[in-house]
Amino acid sequence: MTAMAFLDWRSADHFDHSGDKPCVCCGGPTPLRSDRGKPVHKVCAEAWLDAHPRKEDRR
Repeated sequence: MTAMAFLDWRSADHFDHSGDKPCVCCGGPTPLRSDRGKPVHKVCAEAWLDAHPRKEDRR
């Protein structure tokens, strides 16, 4: 069984009221922001995390 990334973005910090910007992964418009302030859809961020595991997670 493979674990999939699931981000908890319930915090208002992940929503930018200034408007949509292009997602860094797919280019589509999104008001969502990553923990680092980058515009990204939640599902795009989760897919990116699944494709790029952290070094300590690799076996």
